[in-house]
Amino acid sequence: MSTVAKGSFTVDVKPVGEGSTVDGLALGRMSLDKRFEGDLAGTGKGEMLTALTPVKGSAVYVAIERVEGSLHGRAGAFVLHHRGIMTRGSQDLTITIAPDSGTGALAGISGTFALTIVDGRHLYELDYALNP
Repeated sequence: MSTVAKGSFTVDVKPVGEGSTVDGLALGRMSLDKRFEGDLAGTGKGEMLTALTPVKGSAVYVAIERVEGSLHGRAGAFVLHHRGIMTRGSQDLTITIAPDSGTGALAGISGTFALTIVDGRHLYELDYALNP
């Protein structure tokens, strides 16, 4: 049985290092600092690798993020794995909780994280289960 947590978050994305561009393909590395509000209250810290192609709207990214806080009143932490692909503006984004990454009262957590951006505001839905 799964539970859905909803809320919003702010994110600060900063470049780490110089990155590189060869033949119009730009590779980069970014740090992520997030603050979650709502059913999940806490912080997220992570790193993202990006590749922007010379074709407008086509890019990929992967990221690993450790989230720490309270989820429906349960304190602990877990890791999110991000995989994003954009093909000429069409998005395919998958964010999942890394297996066996839960700690504290979130040990045994599994699930998926969906995000939408509405009027510049980041909203999330975390569909999760806690297995003993």
